[in-house]
Amino acid sequence: MDEFVTVNVSKYTPAVTPLDAVPTLDPAVLDTAGVRAAEEFVVAGTPANTARSYASALRYWAAWYALRYGQTFGSGPLPVAVATQFVLDHLERQTKTGLAIELPPALDARLVELGTKAQPGPLAYSTVGHRLAVLAKWHRLRGWDSPTDDHRLKTLLAKARKAQARRGVAVRKKTAAIAEPLQAMLATCTDGVRGLRDRALLLLAWSGGGRRRSEVVGLQVTDLRPLDAATWVYALGTTKTDTSGVRREKPLKGDAVVALQAWLEASQLQDGPLFRRLFRGGRVGRTALTADQVARIVQRRARLAGVSGDWAAHSLRSGFVTEAGRQGVPLGEVMALTEHRGLATVMGYFQAGALLSSHATNLLRANSSEAMPKSARPE
Repeated sequence: MDEFVTVNVSKYTPAVTPLDAVPTLDPAVLDTAGVRAAEEFVVAGTPANTARSYASALRYWAAWYALRYGQTFGSGPLPVAVATQFVLDHLERQTKTGLAIELPPALDARLVELGTKAQPGPLAYSTVGHRLAVLAKWHRLRGWDSPTDDHRLKTLLAKARKAQARRGVAVRKKTAAIAEPLQAMLATCTDGVRGLRDRALLLLAWSGGGRRRSEVVGLQVTDLRPLDAATWVYALGTTKTDTSGVRREKPLKGDAVVALQAWLEASQLQDGPLFRRLFRGGRVGRTALTADQVARIVQRRARLAGVSGDWAAHSLRSGFVTEAGRQGVPLGEVMALTEHRGLATVMGYFQAGALLSSHATNLLRANSSEAMPKSARPE
């Protein structure tokens, strides 16, 4: 280390003068071309669904800010007061006269008219949280301090969440497709080629580690590789939480392998997208399913199966983790398949599943016959 500090760097500096045709750069700031290049990397490295959600949030911020303050959004960092007003305008609170938000009705109606808001009224806590997170990301990409880091705003959000919880406002989660509802959905997949495709999709997404819908639609036929008659692997590339570009193989066994074999035989696919659109007569298209179409497949199969709940593509992911907890699969093995980056999300589902089969929920019943008087015991 001492040798490095005492190196005479001047002898490594080339004895040249700047080129007249190439402008020299200011080392303190990134030039316009550099800013553009950096933005192009950010765009290319951001998943399409994430990019759409960011764009939607920023459109809303721009419309709300212009209407609320009469100024153009984006000219500089926002003060804490603006982020605080955003929370007050959109989170419903209890007052002496009932529930209220601070957003003026005329402004609310205008946001709906502009198409940036689906309907008038308050936003869900999760929506407000997402839009504040996007605002923070937007500030940091520009090298600005984010108003969301202010402790006063964080305190306000924490108290608002507790206040809503006390009023019985629960955080909505999609229904987890544990084994029983999944089997009911699979039982509906008897409608020809469409049924073969949907069965293969459901089983790969669920048995293959609770794959996200973006991961499912990104799979190619050539990502599949048989190891033996009963075991295949599929290669997973760039995902929401792994952007290294390294392809990781995940195992598939049993029913998932059988379903994929049936789908590939019926579709005669050799390469290209694994799960594709279908046309009249069961004709297989060339284009991959979209993420929204995966969600609609889950919802349609749940409807045909008659299983109640709030179903979405995420139901397969949460259902896989919940069922793994239910069957006592070690958490480390589960996370190796799902590739969850943090414990918080996966633990919620895993613990819920573990509790479903916990002996602690059945203590009284286990001893009920011994504890009952003979006269009260069933014949």
